[in-house]
Amino acid sequence: MARYAIGDVQGCHDELRALLRALRFSADRDELWFVGDLVNRGPKSAAVLRFVRDLGANATVVLGNHDLHLLAIALGDGRRRLKAGDTLDDVLGARDRDRLLEWLLARPLAHHDARRGDLLIHAGLVPQWSAADALGLARQVEAALTRDTGAVLAGMYGNQPDTWSEALEGIERQRFVINALTRLRYCTAGGRMGLAEKGPPGSVAPPLAPWFTFGDRRTRGARVICGHWSALGYSDENGVVAIDTGCVWGGALTALPLDEPDAAPLQTACRAYQGVDEA
Repeated sequence: MARYAIGDVQGCHDELRALLRALRFSADRDELWFVGDLVNRGPKSAAVLRFVRDLGANATVVLGNHDLHLLAIALGDGRRRLKAGDTLDDVLGARDRDRLLEWLLARPLAHHDARRGDLLIHAGLVPQWSAADALGLARQVEAALTRDTGAVLAGMYGNQPDTWSEALEGIERQRFVINALTRLRYCTAGGRMGLAEKGPPGSVAPPLAPWFTFGDRRTRGARVICGHWSALGYSDENGVVAIDTGCVWGGALTALPLDEPDAAPLQTACRAYQGVDEA
């Protein structure tokens, strides 16, 4: 059995299948860990959802910001609309739309394999959170999404509050957790998130820094696997492996062997379905 982490697919179904052929992936033997953003901006979001769903227990998926965007349009309060560059019509108009959305909504925001020490998220973590903290907070939001789907999806938008406090409650607490786990790139040592910043490391002035660079980050004992940041590209630093290599922007789709410490990532080239990364 082999385990692979797969970067942001974003509707690039053909590239995903090509990568798995290159890996000689076996659906009854191997495991795939997806860092989120299965959908949007690429041409075949519905096909990606069907394929990954049908892998059953051989696929572990965490939610990304584009996945939540799809859910907010379909299941929110009706105020969210498709944006320029969105390619979600094939899901929204699918005959099996409800089954696809139900499956996607049931995906977690974080996955922790405590035995192996691996933590799977889409975007980032503030330095104050341990792996257990991140998992517990993710579970709180997941329970709220199940209990009150429309309200959570409607209330998750916005950049405030931008600093973590255990005293946060209700939708503000949920919004902060969602923003960290699905949108974060830069923050301060004190846990203030700079959600407007999207450029590569070195392009943003201190005290903001890439979230994984802080030496006293409480998740430093875990191996964190994430995506979301195509401008960063492949990165393996301070126990964090980032594997969004810009598939939908004409980069590559990346697979990381998780059980071979010295193994290089494997990649397949992708067409440029979009021109500018605004994710």
